[in-house]
This record gives sequence, C-alpha cells and structure tokens, in this order.
Amino acid sequence: LLFQILGAVILGFGIWILADKTSFIAVLQMSSPSLKTGAYILIGVGALTMLMGFLGCLGAVNEIRCLLGLYFTCLMIILIAQVAAGLVIYFQKETLKEELSHIVKDLIENYNPLNEDKKNLQEVWDYVQIQITCCGWTGAKDWEDNEIIINKSMAEYPCSCSNRTEDLEEGRGFCRLDDPVNGTATYTDWPVHGQGCMDGVEQWLKDNLGVILGVCTGVAVIELLGMILSISLCKNIHSEDYTKVPKS
Repeated sequence: LLFQILGAVILGFGIWILADKTSFIAVLQMSSPSLKTGAYILIGVGALTMLMGFLGCLGAVNEIRCLLGLYFTCLMIILIAQVAAGLVIYFQKETLKEELSHIVKDLIENYNPLNEDKKNLQEVWDYVQIQITCCGWTGAKDWEDNEIIINKSMAEYPCSCSNRTEDLEEGRGFCRLDDPVNGTATYTDWPVHGQGCMDGVEQWLKDNLGVILGVCTGVAVIELLGMILSISLCKNIHSEDYTKVPKS
C-alpha cells in the first residue's frame, strides 16, 4: 500500500508538471522539450511503482517468490535511475542553468503582448516576475534587448516588473514612463525591481533545499526498505503454491 501511495505521488507530480500553467515550471515546460520528457518519465515511473506495489503485495500475501523477485528487481532499477538522474542534474547544473538562461532571455527579447501564439507563455512569465518580485533573468537590463522597448526609445517597461501598485494592476504588457527622457532613457530610469529572477529562483531553491532533499531521501529509504523486505521474504519462502494466485 505504501508503494502504491508513493507511485501515486510520483505520478501526480509528473501530471502537475504537464498541467501547471501558473508558475515558473510552466515557462520551462512550454519552452524546453526536455522537461516534458522528464514529466512523461515521472508518470511512467509512478505508474510502474504502483504496479510493483500491487505485485509486491500479491507476492507477499500468496508467497510467490517470482513476484517478489520481480518487485525487488524493478525497485532496484528505479532506485538506480533516480540516483543517476540526480548525479546528471548535479554535474550538469551549469549546462542546465545556461540552457534556462537562453530560454528566458529569448522569451524576454521577443515578448510582445499582441502575439496571441505566445500569450500563455508570456502571461506565465509576467506571473513569475510579479510573484518573485524580480525583473528579467539577471536583472532589468535584460529587457533593454526587447524589440518593442527599443522601438519606444526605452520609454516603456514591463508592467510585471514594476514596484508600483497601479502598474501591477495591469499585470502584463508594457507601461510608459511618466516623464520619459527623449533618447536617453535606460533601464535605470524604470520604476522596477532590481533583483533578477535567476537570483529569486536560486533563493527559493536554497530556502526549500531541506524539504527537497528530505523528500528525495524519504523516497530512497522507502525503496531500500521495500527491497530489503522483498528479498527477506523471498529467502523465507521454501515452497511456492501457485494455486493461491487469484485467477481473473
């Protein structure tokens, strides 16, 4: 039962990544095929874990060694895959960070409120900037590369970056400077947050690192316990009676 619950949690997490449209995950999910692939893998692992939990229960109740052996093998494969994925993320974190930087900067550069094709993605990024109280990826200067802002002589700025309540009520698109400086305005003249979203995201990860590591460790411990119990039951079963297996 515990492993079926665990499988349901992993399955639900994968579905959440695909379905979430209102957080930073959505920016990644809509921009990076690798995250979608990861979400589908999580769904597959979750479904497999639930199935293995059922087979493990069936093998334990009916004392079927082959089912317990299959259960042990699948748990071991899942655990190895999780450790491998963690190591890849750890050693490739700079590459992943660079890829994410390119994704966000491309989004900022081509941000256009009139573009209906990317409306959902742009609204998500506006939501991220409002919630984290940040502007751009490394800072507000990133928005100086936006084509619309360049054409407006830097006299406009993203409303979602603003530190003024009246601009945040707009929530998306661009707001205009009250007293634009003709030809000399820069991002330093905008009433926006100074923190870049990269720092905000990193701070969020640091603040929640204990929870993330705790969950990962808990999952690994549960899987190890399942492997130990299944192999112990396997050794204690001296004869098998397949007539106990339910017939469909």
